Amino acid sequence: MTDKKELLGVFDDVEEAIKAAEKAQKELVTKYTLEDRDRFIENIRKFAMEKMEYLAELELEETGYGRIEDKIAKNSGAVMFSQGTEAIPKNIYATDKGLTVEYYAPYGVIGAITPVTNPAATVVGNGIAAMAAGNSVIFNAHPNGKRTSAYTVSLINEAIIDAGGPENLLVMPRNPDMETLDVIMKSPVVKLLIGTGGPGMVHTLMRSGKKVVAAGAGNPPSIIDDTADLKKAAEGIYASASFDNNLLCIAEKEIFVLDSIFDEFVEELQKVGAYKLNEEESKKVTDLVVLSDEEGNKYINKKYIGKCTNVILKDIGIEIDSDPRIAFFETTMEHPLVFLEQMMPIIPLIRCESFEQAVEWAVQAEQGNKHSASIWSKDIDRVTVFGRAIDTTIFVQNGGTMSAFGVGGSGTNSPTIATPTGEGVTGPQTFTRRRRFCMAGGGNYLL
Repeated sequence: MTDKKELLGVFDDVEEAIKAAEKAQKELVTKYTLEDRDRFIENIRKFAMEKMEYLAELELEETGYGRIEDKIAKNSGAVMFSQGTEAIPKNIYATDKGLTVEYYAPYGVIGAITPVTNPAATVVGNGIAAMAAGNSVIFNAHPNGKRTSAYTVSLINEAIIDAGGPENLLVMPRNPDMETLDVIMKSPVVKLLIGTGGPGMVHTLMRSGKKVVAAGAGNPPSIIDDTADLKKAAEGIYASASFDNNLLCIAEKEIFVLDSIFDEFVEELQKVGAYKLNEEESKKVTDLVVLSDEEGNKYINKKYIGKCTNVILKDIGIEIDSDPRIAFFETTMEHPLVFLEQMMPIIPLIRCESFEQAVEWAVQAEQGNKHSASIWSKDIDRVTVFGRAIDTTIFVQNGGTMSAFGVGGSGTNSPTIATPTGEGVTGPQTFTRRRRFCMAGGGNYLL
C-alpha cells in the first residue's frame, strides 16, 4: 500500500477535500478542452491497467469478498469500457427563426458513495464518467473499502497529472464515515449526489434535498425454458451467477426452470462444475447463511457474503478438494433465498409447471426493483412476454446479465445502475445538466 503522504486527492479534512475538488473542477472547464479530457481518460486507462492485479489483490485483502481473477476482469471492464466525452450529447434546432443549441454541461462538484463490494470499480467508473462530463468528484468510500478506494483515487489523480491535467479532480476523506457524508451532502459546493448501495443509502441521500442518482438493490431472476440450448444456458449461468462470488447487483440470484427440462438442466450444471446440494445440505446451508431477527424477518449472514462456495460448504461440514464456482439446490418459491439478495454463490433453482408460471414467479422474486433479469429461450414471443412483464433496466436473452456491459455481448460498462431514480446504466451524459443557447431573430440560419 502506498504511504499515506503519497496518496493524491486523499485529505484528512473533508472540507479541505471539497475545496480542492471545487478548484480542480473550475480549472478543468476553463483551462482544458474536451480533447484534453479524452487524453486524461486514456492515461487513466493506461495507469489503471498497469496496476490491475495489485488493485484486485488489495481489494480482496481489505474486504475479504470475491475472487482475484474476477476482480481483475471486473475492474478492467470499468476501466476499458467506461464512456468518455463521446457520450455527451448535443441537440441542435435550426429554423428560419434562428439557431438553438442545447449543451450538456457539468454540475460542478459531485458527491459519490462507493460500496464495499466494488471499491475500485466504482471509483474508476464514476470518476471517468463524471470527469468526462466536466465534473470533479468527492467520494465517501465505504469504511471497509477505504484503502482500496483511496489507492484508486490517488492512481487516477496521478494519471491525470501525468497527462498535464489539474490536481484533485477526484478526492476523498481519509477516514470516511456518516459524519463526512453529512458534510458532503450539506455542502453548497456539492450539486449532485451519486449513490451505489442498498435502500438505506438511497433513503439517506434522498433526505439531502439535492438531485440524486441512486443505484439500489437487485434480485435478478433467470428463466430457462424448453427451447433453450441447455448446455449454453448452464455454462452462461455458471459463469455469470458465480462472477466475483455473486457480488454484482446484476448477477442472477435465482433460476426458474421449466419442469420438462429441469433434470437435464441440472445435469448440465453439474457437468460445468456446479455443486448440487441435496435436501439435507441445502437445509444446513440455509440455516448458515439466512438469519432471523426478533420479529422473524429474514436477512443474509454478512459473514458469508462474497465467500467462495467451498468456504461456505466447509462450515456445514462438507470438505471438498475442488473449487466449484457455485452450489445450487432445488427448492420452492417460499425459500428465503428466492427473495433475499444473497450476494454469495448459493443459487436456488425453482421447478415451474409452465412458462406462464415461471414468468409469474420471476416477477414476484424480482420484487419490483426494476434492476436486471435474463431468459434462456429461442422463442422470441416468450422473450417479449417476459421482458414486458419483468420491466427491468437490464434484460438479457441467451446470455449472462453481464452481456449487457460488453462481456459476451454489446454494451458499455458502468458500476452504477440507477434503478430507484430511473437513469439506468449511467455514463457521462447522466452527470450533466442541459443548457440552451439561442441565436434568435433568424441568426445563423443559412438556407
